[in-house]
This record gives sequence, C-alpha cells and structure tokens, in this order.
Amino acid sequence: MKLKHITAAIAIAAALLPGAAQAHRGWLLPSATVLSGNEPWVTVDAAISNDLFYFEHNAMGLDNLVVFNPDGSKGTHENAGKGRYRSTFDVKLSQPGTYKIAVVNNGANASFKVDGAQKRVRAATLEALAAQIPANAQEVSVSVAASRNEIFVTSGKPTAKVLAPTGVGLELVPITHPNDLIAGETAQFRFVLDGKPAANLAITVIPGGIRYRDKLGEMKLTSDAEGKVSIKWPEAGMYWLNAAPARDADAPRGGPGGTLEKPARRASYVTTLEVLAQ
Repeated sequence: MKLKHITAAIAIAAALLPGAAQAHRGWLLPSATVLSGNEPWVTVDAAISNDLFYFEHNAMGLDNLVVFNPDGSKGTHENAGKGRYRSTFDVKLSQPGTYKIAVVNNGANASFKVDGAQKRVRAATLEALAAQIPANAQEVSVSVAASRNEIFVTSGKPTAKVLAPTGVGLELVPITHPNDLIAGETAQFRFVLDGKPAANLAITVIPGGIRYRDKLGEMKLTSDAEGKVSIKWPEAGMYWLNAAPARDADAPRGGPGGTLEKPARRASYVTTLEVLAQ
C-alpha cells in the first residue's frame, strides 16, 4: 500500500475512535460518593480530557471551587494541588449527610468601540460590566456565561438541603437522590435555568472508561417542558452528565452578543454520578 493510502487509513481509523471528534470534557471524580464512619474523607480529582476518566490533557483550575456542607453552610477543602494533567483536593466530611462540591464559573463580557477603537471588558457580574462601558461606546455587544461542574458526596444517610438550587445559571435539582442511583433502575432529574424550568436541554450521559472500549456508549436525552429527564442506568460505574442549552429562550439571535438590557446568555452544567450495582 502506498504511503498516502496508509496515512489516509490511519486518519480515518483515528476519527472513528471514541471521543476522537469530541471536545475536551471537564470533570470532577470523587474517590467515593457514599461513605460511612466517623468524619470520613473524600479525595477529588479535577481534570479536562478526551477520555473519561483519564488524565491526558489538562488539570482543571480550582480558583472557583466551593464546598457546601449538609446544613447548607460553606465548607472547606484541604491539600489542594495542581499537576500537569490533574488537580486534586480533599474534603473532610465532618457532618453527616450530603455535600455539594462544585467549580462554578460565572462572568460577563462586552465588546464595543470608542472613537473607532475596538475595546473589550470582562467582569464577574452584569452590573460590574456596565460600569466599565463608557457612555459614548458604540456597537456594544454583551454576553453573560454561567458554567457549573459539580459532584454530590454523602456521609451516612442522604440528605436534601444542598440539593436546592441557587437560582444562578443552569442547575440540577434531583428528584432521585444523586447518591442513590442503582444499575437497571430509572432516575429522574429536573433542570432549572436561573431558577426556572429548563426545557429542551440537550443532555449527554457517557459512562466512564471509554479509553478501553470501542463504543462511546453515550445516551442523548432532552428535558421536557418542566425541565425533567429520566435516565435508566444500563450498568454500574461512574457516569459523566452534561446539559447545555445553546442560549436562553429569550436570548437575542443572529449575532455573537446582545445588549446590557438583553444580553446573550450561555450556560452549561456537568456532574459525575456513581451508579451502584443492585
């Protein structure tokens, strides 16, 4: 076979590999999701990769890491470190119940012209962004983004207080507790966007270990009018779930951004879920 034919064959084969054409996926992976005993610890890996859950691209930043205790108070993490391919940290589960551990990134961006010169500004909130845009700005384009990558970990008996949404961005509101998922059974979740039902979300669920199988094994789902989705777990293991509308229903179309009064909106949600054997 000629060299050019061999090269073409290799390229085609690579394109058919699981995740070959996929964007990099960010994920948190806990050492366990259900623990017992007196004040147990959980270690969490945080990474961005093609293969789930394998370290081969970049470590995830932990600047916006938050921990919520079962009583709703802010918790802490310890022993944080960042390597080439992954970040790690520990959480001591000093209270019984369910914890929420998340990396939350919210922000607003604007581009505009002043006296013909192109300018760009960025801020944590839309209000802070507005203060940076001068009154004589022209061709103002504004967008806001919210992403949430989180996991749930339970010490002892599952509790529900931390499952309440914050009302900012795209969030999962479990109907079935996220630490009570069983292979062969169906779980129900509800998604909300800024506290309101998020209908018609594109939801992708992928079991881990894709590096060692020839099929991705993904499930493609859509939330209903109430933001609900049902997922039947085919087998035990760790699963990566991603939900992401292209834009809010009221977001402006036809351009990269909107106005301060009606900015373009982008939101995404990721969680890692453990499904146990029956």
